[in-house]
Amino acid sequence: MPIEAAAPQTALQRENQTVIAFGETLVDQFRDRNVPGGAPFNVACHLGALGAHPVLVTRAGKDALGDQLLQAMSERGLDLRGVQRDPARPTGRVRVTETARGHAFDILSDQAYDHIHASLARMVGLSLHPQMVYFGTLSQRGDSRRALRELLGTVDACAFLDVNLRDPWVDGDILRWSLQQADVVKLNEDELDRIGDLFALHGATLQARAAVLLSGFDLQRVVVTRGPAGAWTLDADGRIESVSGAPLDRVADTVGAGDGFAAVFMLGMLRGWPLTDQLARADTFARALCGIRGAVPANREFYRPFIRDWSIQTEAMRA
Repeated sequence: MPIEAAAPQTALQRENQTVIAFGETLVDQFRDRNVPGGAPFNVACHLGALGAHPVLVTRAGKDALGDQLLQAMSERGLDLRGVQRDPARPTGRVRVTETARGHAFDILSDQAYDHIHASLARMVGLSLHPQMVYFGTLSQRGDSRRALRELLGTVDACAFLDVNLRDPWVDGDILRWSLQQADVVKLNEDELDRIGDLFALHGATLQARAAVLLSGFDLQRVVVTRGPAGAWTLDADGRIESVSGAPLDRVADTVGAGDGFAAVFMLGMLRGWPLTDQLARADTFARALCGIRGAVPANREFYRPFIRDWSIQTEAMRA
């Protein structure tokens, strides 16, 4: 279901900015610390802090790490109605090491988030009537792919695919199905190149490949991030918008920058921002995240300048 640019929203419309974030919630285990994470978790945290209503549909183990995850969700004010607990499988973990080329991820297999219960996911979708569903590919490596199919088949919502390819868990069939379900696809240039090779999307440039991707999978929009160089987007009518980047003043950690970009771009779709603002604000937010440790800021003061500059009315302000 498309979400078109709209006029300034009424209070009722603002209340209906519900986004289901489906998939992995886990603990990123750095050498010196454990950090709650997973793209859906990160996106939900940002959306909630910026005034939308995110609901995670995920699964954590009935273990100490699972308790920590739920505490982190509660501390950030997230709606927990879609969070399942697994008595048999562990809470998701990713071992993160820093290398000269960035971060390396060892994503453990058969974790709780691989087994999201399908009927429970469907019930959450039926109860919420979300405007958007955010999903990726990693959580579809196990039983959770059936839950995603049930969810997407239940709701009438814009399907936002954040590709997030993670080796060795890249499956061509899962990726193809995900692209077939999506309305909007967000990915980086490397992922676009890789998908182009995987599905024989011929084109002399990345934008040409994106155009083939759009038409081949009947997408409404492709959003391509370029790291410090900015981002661009192409829609089904062939219109291109771009934002130019600049060198980052300070880089503390790039983990989760893409999740932040996705969250703000979706927020702009929900709120009817002009497309140029969606791109520019998403890029600005992602850059700011690179200046802190971790994918989600520990202090909600981080969001205050964005709330002010973008004239966002959050739940706290409406109370």
